[in-house]
Amino acid sequence: MKDLTDKIIIVTGANGLIGREIVKELLDRDAIVVAADIVYKAAESLGRGVRLPLDLSSNSSIDELIENTVERYGRIDGLINASYPRTKDWGRYYFEETPFEHWQKNVELQLNSVFYINQKVALVMERQKSGSIVNFGSIYGIVGNDFTIYEDYGGSSPAEYCAIKGGIINFTRYLASYLGKYGIRVNCVCPGGIWDNQREEFVRNYNHRCPMKRMGNPDDIAPLCLFLVSDGAKYITGQIIAADGGWTAI
Repeated sequence: MKDLTDKIIIVTGANGLIGREIVKELLDRDAIVVAADIVYKAAESLGRGVRLPLDLSSNSSIDELIENTVERYGRIDGLINASYPRTKDWGRYYFEETPFEHWQKNVELQLNSVFYINQKVALVMERQKSGSIVNFGSIYGIVGNDFTIYEDYGGSSPAEYCAIKGGIINFTRYLASYLGKYGIRVNCVCPGGIWDNQREEFVRNYNHRCPMKRMGNPDDIAPLCLFLVSDGAKYITGQIIAADGGWTAI
C-alpha cells in the first residue's frame, strides 16, 4: 500500500465496530486522523489527530466538523464515511408494518447525511484539486435480501436499509463522474455481514450461505478503506467494491 503519512483523513462513525479499526490502522500508518462520532462530546487529542463530536442529523454539526478540520490542518485528503446512524426502533418491523415516519427518519439520518457531508467535503477538495471519498454501501445495496437466513427465529431485514444503501451506491457513481475533473476520487465499500455477537441461528445460516463460510470482521474491511484513500488507488474511482467473502458472487 502507498504511504499514508501525514494525510488528513476524516473518519465518521469512528467509534463504531468498523470505524474503530479504520482509525487504528490509519494511525498505524502515520495518517493524521479526524475521528468523528456522536459519542465524543468535545475535542480530544488522538496523538496524530483529534476526536471531534459529530451528529449526522445536524447539518450544522457537519459544518463544524469540516470547518474545524480545515482550521486545524488546512486541507482534507480523505473522507471515510463509516457511520451507521439509525433510530432506536431499527430492525423492529416487517415490511408490511413499517411506519412511514420510521422509513422517513432513517432515510434522513443515513442517506441525506451522506449527501450533505459529501457535498461539503467536496467543496474543500475542489479547491485543493485532490481528495478521496469512501462511502459505505452494503451487499444489500447490490443484491436482494436472502430472507432464509432469518427463518429459524422469525427475523427480517429493514426495508429501508436496502433502499438507503442502494442509493448511496449510485450516488457514489454520480459523484465519481461529476468530481473527476477536480482530481477527486469517490468509491464505495460494500461489506458483507460483520460479526457482532448476533444470535446463533443467524450466524449459522449466514455462514452456510457465504462461500467463505464465515462472517466478516472489522479488519477484513479497514484495509480496503485505507487503500482507497491512499495514492495506490490514484486511478480508481466510481467503483463499488464488495468485501463479503463471496456473498454477491453467487
